[in-house]
Amino acid sequence: MTFSFYSSLRSVPPELGEMARVYGFSEWRRVRFVDLPFSTSGLVWNSMMSMAGGWFFLMISESFVLGDRDYRLPGLGSYMSVAVAKGDVQAMLLAILAMTLVIVALDRVLWRPLVVWGERFRMEEGGQREEGRSLVLDLLRRSRFVAWADRRLSHSYAPLRRASAAPKPPPSPAARRRRLVLVTALRVVLGAALLCGLGIGALRLSALVAGVGAKAWLSILAQAFATLMRVLTAVAVGTLWTLPAGLAIGLSPRLSSLLQPVVQVVASFPAPMLFPLVVAGLHAAGITLGWGSIVLMLLGTQWYVLFNVIAGAAAIPADLREAARSYRLSRTQTFRTLWAPAVFPYLVTGWVTAAGGAWNASIVSEAVSFRGETLSTVGLGAQISRAAEAADFPVLAASVCVMALMVVIFNRSVWRRCQNLAAERFSLSK
Repeated sequence: MTFSFYSSLRSVPPELGEMARVYGFSEWRRVRFVDLPFSTSGLVWNSMMSMAGGWFFLMISESFVLGDRDYRLPGLGSYMSVAVAKGDVQAMLLAILAMTLVIVALDRVLWRPLVVWGERFRMEEGGQREEGRSLVLDLLRRSRFVAWADRRLSHSYAPLRRASAAPKPPPSPAARRRRLVLVTALRVVLGAALLCGLGIGALRLSALVAGVGAKAWLSILAQAFATLMRVLTAVAVGTLWTLPAGLAIGLSPRLSSLLQPVVQVVASFPAPMLFPLVVAGLHAAGITLGWGSIVLMLLGTQWYVLFNVIAGAAAIPADLREAARSYRLSRTQTFRTLWAPAVFPYLVTGWVTAAGGAWNASIVSEAVSFRGETLSTVGLGAQISRAAEAADFPVLAASVCVMALMVVIFNRSVWRRCQNLAAERFSLSK
């Protein structure tokens, strides 16, 4: 959601920013009336993906081992972990059924109404397009109780709105100086507190990794590069099918309404439950875990790209689609001149988040339990899993630091350039 909002802020049309300055919007009014409406579509779809990612890691979050301690929380994820460990197929099916019912109910009650409601914030100047429908949203719009509550709230906040909208005299020079001094002092205090916290954390982290030798650091770096190659391969392979599928779903409100719950259920499925079955299939096919871990990563990361492409396709203005039809462009020409450039900013957001999800998934993809033994391959995720099981906190901290450093360097050197390209050349609003 953070990456989506950041990408939207970089794509806000200049005329909207100029309008906010002309009308003297405060920072909060600009966020409320410009930034949030413009980013609504991407935020809604990435919120769905974030919840799906939460379901994906539910088993690992509610049940894990750290050294000689076995942590288990009451919940569906812990229930699934026990069912998988015991091989209880009936319990696994019941857990999947319960999760599916919850996801479908949430989609009908929450996400589908939000998607349809978010269509009001599309940036377009005209054109005919098929509108999405939501039974729950229609019921809320027709509800007498909701209308009564809206009138009551509007009546209660009317004095406050009138007071905030009333013209205020400009502050005196003395008041401006006092405010400047207060804001500066607050920034200094908060900055000093942040630096102190970072300094203490850096000292404790340095003391923790001080015992890690140079040979271990080189081994961790080599494993990090192996995992990086798997992450990039998983993102590239996932893009091959999610780009056309996302365009088809996002460009058709009918398909979106039909497939949205299906995509959410599939994306939310806790893939670690399938890992033993997938590993068995890979083992039967003679594929090692070094390559098989890419398939395991794909089970959780490809959905980040799909959801963002759907959001980008749904945001393509109807007048541009009509222009493409009027010029009788073929599907290939439309894809090259309209669809691909229009969804590119959303695609970059999907790549960034998918890569982050792949790094997370590497911890459970490069070390997998199969037939009573743990299979692992060369990679940073496997290193982190081994260090966590052995409670080797120095190596665990060093591995996490290297992963964070690798992600930051790649983001700054590659993804940042893609984001700049998307904001400067492929933004429909500039």
